[in-house]
Amino acid sequence: MNLKLSGTSRMLLLSIVFCMILLIVRFVYTGDTVTYRCYAWNTFLATIPYLISTWFIKQREGNRFVLPLLFVWILFLPNAPYLVTDLFHFEQRTDAPLWYDLLLVTSGAWNGVLLGMASLMNIERFLSRYLKPLVVKTLVFASLLLCGYGVFIGRFLRFNSWDVVTDPGGLAMASAHHILLPLNYPKLWVFTVLFAGFLMIIYFTLKELGKTSVR
Repeated sequence: MNLKLSGTSRMLLLSIVFCMILLIVRFVYTGDTVTYRCYAWNTFLATIPYLISTWFIKQREGNRFVLPLLFVWILFLPNAPYLVTDLFHFEQRTDAPLWYDLLLVTSGAWNGVLLGMASLMNIERFLSRYLKPLVVKTLVFASLLLCGYGVFIGRFLRFNSWDVVTDPGGLAMASAHHILLPLNYPKLWVFTVLFAGFLMIIYFTLKELGKTSVR
């Protein structure tokens, strides 16, 4: 088994470790192991789509697990940008310096963005082997739109990725209402479109930066 990490994976791991060290130091310094504890779990969930996407990149031929894993990937993908919304937990507290908590929450949000964008780039590279560019581009836009929707129902409606198994009826019913009666949910769709637009700007900016050569 080849356990060698790519340059991207090494930098992502470094960024995650940095955030977790900040979190552990805060636990030790304040004695408060509840505040910001969600960052450990949410960061773990955010790594799942990236790990799945690295499996796709390593595939050199057809595999029967491709479609099931693509389904799992799109279910877990919103967990990465979801970390941006954990900024809601940031507030002035007396047990830790404000600047320290600001560094912690922005580090967590940054990891979410990086993991999500790197994951999508891997999937785009994989799909480009088999599909036409226009189809791939359409799927990228659709994935980011689904991310916006997934973040909303996760943050505000408290659905989780695994509800597709544990509560498929509730999830299907809620989504059907959102799609069939969109005018009844203006907040949901405005958030979905705006957040997806935010992610699209980040995604295509990072791709352009990757093309820029150092002069």
